[in-house]
Amino acid sequence: MPHSIALEDWLDVLDREYLETFVAEGGGAVKVAVGDSGQHARLARALAGRCAKWGYFAVRIDAGEHRAHMPQDLFHALAGRIDWRMLARRRVLAIAAESGLVVDGVADDAPLVAALAERNGRSTQSVLLDLTREVDRDVLGDANMARDFRMAMYHLCVAECQDGHAYGCQPILDWLTGVNNRIGPLRPFSLRTPINRTTARYFIESALHWLPAAGHTGTVVLLDTTRVTLARNPRDGARYYTRAMAIDHYELLRQFIDDIDRLRATLLIVAASLDFIDDQAPRGWRIYDALRTRVMDDVRDRDHVNPVGALVRLHGAEGSV
Repeated sequence: MPHSIALEDWLDVLDREYLETFVAEGGGAVKVAVGDSGQHARLARALAGRCAKWGYFAVRIDAGEHRAHMPQDLFHALAGRIDWRMLARRRVLAIAAESGLVVDGVADDAPLVAALAERNGRSTQSVLLDLTREVDRDVLGDANMARDFRMAMYHLCVAECQDGHAYGCQPILDWLTGVNNRIGPLRPFSLRTPINRTTARYFIESALHWLPAAGHTGTVVLLDTTRVTLARNPRDGARYYTRAMAIDHYELLRQFIDDIDRLRATLLIVAASLDFIDDQAPRGWRIYDALRTRVMDDVRDRDHVNPVGALVRLHGAEGSV
């Protein structure tokens, strides 16, 4: 079919041009995959397998469950799937290795500082002091993350070094995942920024920077936007998007595309229905030209699809671009 590509062929392109090289080396990309629900389901399964193979953190966000036009909801959806304590422990171990400590053989469930002290023949107090100093320098000094985000990561890392103490960072985890958005419980940690529509994109960018810093190859986000283009509310219990909400969602996608250099080691795939590229659809890309002009093909071959283009139509999705 002209201007469309088989899912398997497109996945091969993603492997070769993005996951194996470009994204793994720190690059960012946004792709739109137009197809039906069956193709999107197969895409999700295929991506999950590839991410597990190459060490990517994979997350699927459904616009029917989360408000895709609100950046704070996207961040909380991402944050809710991250094991923050595990990432903090990984980062502390990496920092320990960079500072010359032997980290091989430290069990995942072992008290961290005590295990490092025993492995390196040192006292727990000296290891704790060195680790705290290096975490301060490495995490708090990383200007690629928003101030409050890196402060939160610093406290999570230090908490992993507090062998034998009750875990004291639950308020931070609740704040990151949206369980409790109040700032009051965060004051002991010097955190004062709410995660809202104004600040959430900076937290998303920071999280996407932290994931590879803490050991993942990168991040693959599959954002299913099928619900956004529905013209009528099916009243099935899932979210429904008005025209204004759809425009807000497209504006958010436009911002991600324009700021792609800030999405470190990230592949964002937007799974869209045919209504997205239907010029007559009331929720299609025509209602927000700033996004349409960024993902459409300016020049198109008569018979062949561009497999590395910003937008691809998958085989089996009938209709015209």
